[in-house]
Amino acid sequence: MATHFFGDTVVLTGRTMRHVTRSLDTIITTAITPIAIMLLFVYVFGGAIDTGSVSYVSYMLPGILLITIASGISYTAFRLFNDLRGGIFERFQSMPIARSGVLWAHVLTSLLANAISLLLVVGVALLMGFRSGAGVLAWLAVAGILALFTLALTWIAVIPGLTAKTIDGASAFAYPLIFLPFISSAFVPTGTMPGPVRAFADHQPVTSIVNVIRDLFTQRPVGTDIWTALAWCVGILVVAYLFANVSYRRRIS
Repeated sequence: MATHFFGDTVVLTGRTMRHVTRSLDTIITTAITPIAIMLLFVYVFGGAIDTGSVSYVSYMLPGILLITIASGISYTAFRLFNDLRGGIFERFQSMPIARSGVLWAHVLTSLLANAISLLLVVGVALLMGFRSGAGVLAWLAVAGILALFTLALTWIAVIPGLTAKTIDGASAFAYPLIFLPFISSAFVPTGTMPGPVRAFADHQPVTSIVNVIRDLFTQRPVGTDIWTALAWCVGILVVAYLFANVSYRRRIS
C-alpha cells in the first residue's frame, strides 16, 4: 500500500512539475517581488537602519526568504483550484490511484518550485553583498527550517485551493502572509517599534524564524528561538494539514 502511494505521488508530482517548468514565469514572478523589496530596502532605506556590524542585506535576507515562500504558495492554491475546476480530480477518482497522492503531489511541487525561487533570491543577495561564514550544518539547518515553513504554508494554501469559489479567492489569502514579515524583526529591530506593535512583532511566528535563520547565517548561538520557531512551524503544519484533509474529503465525497 505504501509503495502504491509513493509511486502514485511521484507520477502525479511529475505531472504538476511539468506544468511549472512549462510556465517558468510563475517561479520568476514569485522571486521578482521579494527581490524588488530587497533592492528597495537595501539601496533606499538600508543606510538609515542601524544593524550593527551586520550588513543590511545580510540582516534582512531571512525575512526576504520568508516573503518568497509566502508569494510562492499562492500558486499552489491557484494550481489546485484549476485542477478542481477542470475536472481532473473526478478523473483521478475513477482511476486505481491513491487519493491522497493528488494532494501530496501539489505539496511536493510547492516545495520544489519554492526551492528554485529561494535559490534565485539568494543568488541576487550574493550579488548585492550578502556573505555568510556559516558551515555546512548551519546551511542545512536553514534549508530545513525553510522547508518546514514552506510545508506549513503550503498546507494552508491547500484549504482555499479546495474551498474557494473563484480563482481570486484561491490566491488572495497569501497577501496577509506576505505582509506579516513587515511587522516582525525582519527589516528593523523590534526594539524600535511602539509598545503594542512591538508586542505583536515579538510574539508572532515570523520573528522567531527570522531570528534563528539570521543567527545561523552570522554564526551566533540560536538560543531558545529555535524551539519557538519549530513549535510555530509544526503547530501550523499540523492544524493546516488536518483542515486541508477535512476539506478534501468533503470536496470529493
